[in-house]
Amino acid sequence: MKLRALLFLVVSALLTCSLTAQESTETSRGPDGGTRVHVTGIQVLPVTGKPFSGRDSIEWTRTLEDGSVVTTLLTAIVARDSQGRIRRERTTFVPADSNEQSKPMEMIILDPLEHTRTTCSIASRQCTVTDYSTALKFTPVPAGPLDNGKRYLTRESLGTDTVDDLNVVGTRETLTINAGVIGNNQPVVTTREFWYSSDLEINLSVTRKDPREGTQVIQLIDLSRDEPDPSLFQIPSDFAIEDLRTAAKTGN
Repeated sequence: MKLRALLFLVVSALLTCSLTAQESTETSRGPDGGTRVHVTGIQVLPVTGKPFSGRDSIEWTRTLEDGSVVTTLLTAIVARDSQGRIRRERTTFVPADSNEQSKPMEMIILDPLEHTRTTCSIASRQCTVTDYSTALKFTPVPAGPLDNGKRYLTRESLGTDTVDDLNVVGTRETLTINAGVIGNNQPVVTTREFWYSSDLEINLSVTRKDPREGTQVIQLIDLSRDEPDPSLFQIPSDFAIEDLRTAAKTGN
């Protein structure tokens, strides 16, 4: 019995030492939140009497430090009815030139009459309602020095063109960020090109070029000027709704 007990103690000690040695060779670290990037699609104001529907198409090309190129793509529903209500989606990026399809993550309904923003998670089937208000007109900042001369904006006309039977006006903006403003040792130059339809009061195409983020080509595709399906602006019956406006008013 004494011999058996002694052998048990020896084996236990060896196992403990082995586990301790194994644990000590593993790298220890805390959790990492990572980096999340959201690329904004075609912006839509709640203008009345100018309905349309289509899809955002965003192609994002980035050149990595080793010279390799990553190109991803997403498409997402976007629509506006005659009342100025807006429906859009947030979807996932997928590799360009692949058979993968963007997957919806969120559905967003903006209602200027009710002053509500309804954001619904597709995965959880839950929606939150918050306050919504925005200007009906957009005025670009004047060209010239910005931020006390730390940045400089130039603007030039690209002429006119036709997209989906709509007349569009082209504009290129170039923003120069002086050295040292954002930790940069040399000036950073970014450009944005817009092709704007006054008939719909939206950009039909936007191209952003930024050395920090790569090139983003954003287009409104599959455009229809018919009145969108009213169901696009309705919350599915199997989604739960939490009205955060009420919570804010009651102090809960």
